[in-house]
Amino acid sequence: MSVRHAMLALLSEGPKYGLQLREEFEARTGEVWPLNVGQVYTTLQRLERDGLVESDDEGPQSPPGGATPRAPREVPSREKGYRITGGGLRELETWLRTPPDLSSPPRDELVMKVLVALRVPGASVPDIIQAHRRYLVQLMQQWTHIKEEADPRDLNLGLAVDAEIFRLDSVVRWLDAADVRIKRAAADRAAENEAAIAATGTTSTGAGSPAEEQWPLPRLRPTSNREVRTRR
Repeated sequence: MSVRHAMLALLSEGPKYGLQLREEFEARTGEVWPLNVGQVYTTLQRLERDGLVESDDEGPQSPPGGATPRAPREVPSREKGYRITGGGLRELETWLRTPPDLSSPPRDELVMKVLVALRVPGASVPDIIQAHRRYLVQLMQQWTHIKEEADPRDLNLGLAVDAEIFRLDSVVRWLDAADVRIKRAAADRAAENEAAIAATGTTSTGAGSPAEEQWPLPRLRPTSNREVRTRR
């Protein structure tokens, strides 16, 4: 997630304080991705360094275009206000229209675990796959419950939860496909061994069937570092 550009998007509405930006960021993302206030100020400092935002010591000024800025709930006496610059608006527009780089697959830890397990002696890869599948299904059920309990008018939360459910569902479908492929490969190896025994009386070389082991189910944790709150 680009916190840098999220800050620019919030500032495009009008000048805001750092604490106000954190509150609005979490509200706009359905409170799914909590943001550390230190990260907010570090990001603002870098944006100011790059000429994409400006700050003052007197609080928010009038935003570009004359729109009225939102007033923060509570403003510390020494809180600094930030406003977006023309360069920041151009940077935001470019980012919104530029597709993310998806040309190379990410280093997905779950994919790596399955690939590595294929080479680990004694590892029961099908059991490992099913353990992770159960975990992901439980997470999907949690997110579905959040969606059902949330205010249907909360568009931000609804979109964020839908994205997470679809993401988890795609991982579950990959695990199912991997399970089928791995079992088919094991059956093919067994058939080759039987054919080799029948023809020469010796077994063909290749990986043997892994021993049955139960992979422990990971402890279920929320996606963020705090429980997702829903607004009724």
